[in-house]
Amino acid sequence: MAFTAMDVKALREKTGVGMMECKKALTEADGDMDKAIDFLRERGLAAAEKKSARIAAEGVVYTYYDEAAKKAVTVEVNSETDFVAKNDKFMDFVKGVARTIIATAPADVEALCATAYDGTDRTVTETLNDLILSIGENMKIRRFEVMDGVVATYIHAGGSVGVMVGFDVADESKAATDEFKVMGKDVAMQIAAMSPSYLDEASVPAEVIEHEKGILSAQLKEDPKMPNKPEQVLEKIAAG
Repeated sequence: MAFTAMDVKALREKTGVGMMECKKALTEADGDMDKAIDFLRERGLAAAEKKSARIAAEGVVYTYYDEAAKKAVTVEVNSETDFVAKNDKFMDFVKGVARTIIATAPADVEALCATAYDGTDRTVTETLNDLILSIGENMKIRRFEVMDGVVATYIHAGGSVGVMVGFDVADESKAATDEFKVMGKDVAMQIAAMSPSYLDEASVPAEVIEHEKGILSAQLKEDPKMPNKPEQVLEKIAAG
């Protein structure tokens, strides 16, 4: 069966694969569009396996909160370059992964990859492999976390850091107000900036407090602004 340049263009639009690869696929499939797509998918899986040996060290962190379900997710998806991490197709995939996690509640990344992707009949892995074929870089879902309840989220610096913070709210209707949302985002931003290890002072183990006091005391002793200060004075300063 013969095919035309328009067929090659149509196959490229359907798959996102380069023109030469589309032409080769149509040749192999004797002009049959469906068989050509299958041919590219088969080759795409092989290409994805080959590219999977390359390190995916860049990428994005993305947070998504479903107010109706009262569930939030933060997911990290890696790519080889930050250029791809800013690609619209890549970001659409990441957002779809987040929606899939909320909708299906997979136990881990392995279970997520075997789940149908965001309202389609293809798995997350199959969809990811299609994207790898289209973009030409290795990509992988590294990890995700889910939080239930009233949650504020924040993404810093275009996806380098993601924060979810949960709130205990007596009246959940107040969580829908603009004032609460601003406050929640401010708290999440502060967490992104400071990266605290504990919720509050009461949550900090006594041995951690003593350890930090010891470090601060040593720093004070080396401080030229604190010459000949008595030990007890330095201890009081370290204790705050």
